[in-house]
Amino acid sequence: MSNNSTKVWLITGSSSGFGRNLAQAVLKKGDRLIATARKPEQLQDLVNQYPDTAKAVSLDVTNPIQVKAAVDEAVKAFGQIDVLVNNAGYGLIGALEEVSDEQIRRNFDTNLFGAINTIRAILPIMRQQKSGHIINMSAIAGFSNELGFSIYGGAKFALEGVSEALHGEVAPLGIKVTIVEPGPFRTDFIGRSLDRAANSMDAYKPTVGKFLEFLEKIEGTQPGDPEKAAQALIKVVESENPPLRLVLGKYAYSKFRNKIASLTAELDAWEAVAANTDFES
Repeated sequence: MSNNSTKVWLITGSSSGFGRNLAQAVLKKGDRLIATARKPEQLQDLVNQYPDTAKAVSLDVTNPIQVKAAVDEAVKAFGQIDVLVNNAGYGLIGALEEVSDEQIRRNFDTNLFGAINTIRAILPIMRQQKSGHIINMSAIAGFSNELGFSIYGGAKFALEGVSEALHGEVAPLGIKVTIVEPGPFRTDFIGRSLDRAANSMDAYKPTVGKFLEFLEKIEGTQPGDPEKAAQALIKVVESENPPLRLVLGKYAYSKFRNKIASLTAELDAWEAVAANTDFES
């Protein structure tokens, strides 16, 4: 497939945030789109504006039956799926001890298993096409986690681990994989899309509490521009050699580089002890 050809995108969580901005950019570019959301009526304005190239589909990514139905609808409507963007997800802030069992399972079901569901449903189509691009929306917390994001960041860490192996598994089949790691962007993530721990404990106010204060302080003034992020994702899809990881925003770049430096320093400091644990040859 040439870079100039019209592509068919399937974007989960298209009703708001990154998903909405990317959906608009994709349609404006002239590509075709299966836009999904739990409430597809929230996408009707896109369909009205682009009746020939946009289709809204109801999708709860935690429901494998709905996932399969959405993929089938995409193929029926447009004959192929070139790009899958796993964008559906939400945050959860709270110390590990503060969050409930139900909150943990629901967050992993959406942020990790939901993405796995869509990937597994779409891979047979991309294998048959011998082409495709899977974009998994992670977060900088999926590489360098924050205090209070033990569950949310943990789910994103797991998604990144899945994506790394998947990248190698499907490369010989003509399928590409990219992990996207944004920092704070001006979306509704901190507001509508951020769940709070079921319990609140004074012991964690100096740690988790400070991070929550930071999030609440920057809401509405986050440095990241979601429209620019959408254009960056389109450039990645059009690239002949896309990155495995795409780090978005200066905040995320700083966190990423600091984590690499910390890992390197720790590795060097303990090499004499830890590397010499093999059997003598």
